[in-house]
Formats: sequence, C-alpha cells, structure tokens
Amino acid sequence: MDSTLPAVAEELLREIKKAFQETSHGTDMLFFRLKFIFGPSAVPALDLVDQRSVTRVTSPSGRTAYQVLGSSGKLYTCYSSCHFCTCPAFGFTVLQKSESLLCKHILAVYLSQAMGACQELTVSEEQLTSILLAEEEDEG
Repeated sequence: MDSTLPAVAEELLREIKKAFQETSHGTDMLFFRLKFIFGPSAVPALDLVDQRSVTRVTSPSGRTAYQVLGSSGKLYTCYSSCHFCTCPAFGFTVLQKSESLLCKHILAVYLSQAMGACQELTVSEEQLTSILLAEEEDEG
C-alpha cells in the first residue's frame, strides 16, 4: 500500500492481506474493523470485490491503472498510487466534503489487492492511453 492512507487503515489492509494469504478468508473482527474505519464504503466495496469487478490494467512499460465496474454498470478508473477515483462520489464525499477516506471503488481496489481477487489485463501503451483519455472526455 502507498502511504496516502492513515496508518490504521494501512495496517488493517496488511492484516486482511495476511489473513487471505494464510487462510483464503478474513475474520469477522477484520470486517468489523473495516466497516469502522471506512464507514459506509466498506460493504459496497466488499460487494464489488465479491463480484470480481476490479481489473488491474497494465501496459508493457509498467504503467498501471485499475478499472472498477460500479454497481450502476459504469466503469471507473482508479489510481492506487495517488489514491484517486474518477467517480462523482470520490469528488464530492472525499475531496469536497471530507466525509470519507475513500469511495467504494478505490476501497475495492485496495481490498482486491489484499485478497488476491483482482482481475488482470495487459494492454498496449496506446490502449492504456485511450482508457485514460476516455475518462477525460467523459468529464469534459
């Protein structure tokens, strides 16, 4: 994990990763702590992970972005390296109002990494550029 999250959140994600590496599942206490730290984003994020909605998109140069198929059917691009999601909830709830650490999409990215539940897709540099530019066109 990158150091963009509070230490308690980083530690919890490490514990979840360790639990899934050792037993292939988490504990009730870990999920309770997840809900306590991340609030209302926790359960929807877990649903996205269960639905295998998170895809790690990598180019030959090593550039990486994540795409999350949201519950509405819209595809959002997330960047774990800078703790950012293109969804409206991230802009409003996280950036403007500071009501939450993360939106459900970026939390799903972190959880899918920890749980080993991330889909993998390798694309060309041009394809990755198109994915990133498509997000900008949607916003513009």
